[in-house]
Amino acid sequence: MADETQQDSSPHRGAPRRRVLAAAALTSLFAGAAAPARALSTKTGEAWSSTLVKPVTTDLSDWAEVARTLGRNGDMKRNLMYHTALPRRDLRVCSHHVLVKPALALGSHVSFVRYADTSTLLMGDVVVTEHELQRFTDALHQHNIAQTAIHKHLLAQTPDIWWVHVHGHGPDPVTLARGLRAAFDRTGTPPPLPLSQPKPVDLDTAGIDKAMGVKGSVDDGIYKSVFVRRETITDGNLVLPPGLGSTSAFNFQPLGNGRAAISGDCAMIASEVQDVLKALRRAGAELVELHNHGLTDEPRLFFVHFWAVGEAVRLARALRPAVDATNVVPVG
Repeated sequence: MADETQQDSSPHRGAPRRRVLAAAALTSLFAGAAAPARALSTKTGEAWSSTLVKPVTTDLSDWAEVARTLGRNGDMKRNLMYHTALPRRDLRVCSHHVLVKPALALGSHVSFVRYADTSTLLMGDVVVTEHELQRFTDALHQHNIAQTAIHKHLLAQTPDIWWVHVHGHGPDPVTLARGLRAAFDRTGTPPPLPLSQPKPVDLDTAGIDKAMGVKGSVDDGIYKSVFVRRETITDGNLVLPPGLGSTSAFNFQPLGNGRAAISGDCAMIASEVQDVLKALRRAGAELVELHNHGLTDEPRLFFVHFWAVGEAVRLARALRPAVDATNVVPVG
């Protein structure tokens, strides 16, 4: 057993591979205070238990100390994920002559999930400038929070931006939150703004919904169509809640006269990748990156990020075959 004062944040090793499971009812309730931080085994050759561990339902009160540590309030997703958004409103980013709004492609997001064994999983996607990247990385390392991907979501942009996927797992969510806060404090991530009611977007949202096959939602001036993988996804021996690390998102930023800039990504298994890439190109989308977000997900997921500009409903219709080429269901 490793030093019991450390928080284990490495993606799990030694877990059985190639596991596609039917979704199970999640009925356990989280109760009790967090245990002192201790290490979970990550030694090579020391296999994790073959028993899958499922997430349990929580509510906002269970995450109050995490919210205080991060310095902002989050929300609950499907009663399983405590989610916090940290949009980079401080940045003025241009890509292909479009001024990118934070909700289009500049939103950092972190989620905490409590499990039946009382452990907590942290997963997130964080936006940093190139100038911030190394010191942000160093802070994560100092707090034993892993990086599972470092890549781009946009084509050429100014200033240079990077997207970092983070991963942590251990018995104490507040320890994980402290590590995250230390890393965020090395960036220019601004404090939260007061909550406000979403305003209508200048797009034919009914037309987009019909074309995409999902009821979208408005997030800070951006219209979003979201899908999740049908399979149950595991991370090591942890069953991930639906949508955690496995969403396909099509984000529409209004440009006027029914036009939009679209930044999106599709979650795929290996056998779907080529069909999706071809569908995106046939739709006129520009491919940005093809990569993984995690290290030990099963089934293994790949993500393609893409960019498109044009008449919003026409693009939505053209992009629909990329959705249909993957095993996803709408979220709406």
